[in-house]
Amino acid sequence: MTLVHARFRQLLAAEWIKLWSLRSTSWVLGLGALTVIGINVNSAASNADRLANQIQPPPGTPGPPGRPQLPEYLFDPLHTAFVDPAWQLCMVIAAAVGAIAVFGEYTSGLIRTTFAAVPDRRAVVAAKVTVVSAVMLALGALVSGASFGLTQMLLRDHGGLSLGDPGALRAVAAAALMAPLSALVGMAVGAAVRHAAGSIVAVIALLLLIPALFQGDRYRWVKEIGNAMPLSAWRRLVTNPERANGLGKYPLTVGEAWIVYGAWAAAAVTIAVLVVRRRDV
Repeated sequence: MTLVHARFRQLLAAEWIKLWSLRSTSWVLGLGALTVIGINVNSAASNADRLANQIQPPPGTPGPPGRPQLPEYLFDPLHTAFVDPAWQLCMVIAAAVGAIAVFGEYTSGLIRTTFAAVPDRRAVVAAKVTVVSAVMLALGALVSGASFGLTQMLLRDHGGLSLGDPGALRAVAAAALMAPLSALVGMAVGAAVRHAAGSIVAVIALLLLIPALFQGDRYRWVKEIGNAMPLSAWRRLVTNPERANGLGKYPLTVGEAWIVYGAWAAAAVTIAVLVVRRRDV
């Protein structure tokens, strides 16, 4: 009997079917995306209403040419597209889906069938990483682009931005990439913990709670640890460069923020591969 090795595209197809075979995947991603966009749009609408009521030019005074220049302390149009609670929710959703893609097979026992059919565990993990990352990148791009476009459309009369404005394209890209990055972190945690509740709690603590412990400028080493977290990198990348004046004593640079993104993604994939290879089912 001849042993036929599965081709990588066949593994991709299998992982695609596994991901979407759970009805909850579509519901979670769909409702999550709408919720994130809705929070950002609501923020923009609230700011537009407030500005329309509070900032009125004197009678007979012509408006300034081009985009209105609003007081810095009142309003940042870029921030409305990237409200913290909305994107923290997006991070949790993406990480949860990534974790489920791994621990779901272990809890159901399907992983035994998978490894029996494909003994090369690295290839299985690589296929999972590819499929989950691609789906989350598409979701992140959709949510980020829709959030930016809709919020700036609502703010078109109050300093709304376009992708050509400083920092806008970078912010959209950073928000889009946060979804696959969070999913990869979730996959690493799911591979290590292999338990539903434990994995979800762990990813929330890792992505949201631990960064909150390393804030403030009193001790540089504390702030540097905080700067190395994905949430801190995301906040730096979506910051309007025209408003980047209050970053603290030890600010994270844009280049360092992108390095944090890459380092976390590489570490997450490495951990997932090593854990799955070395730990039996």
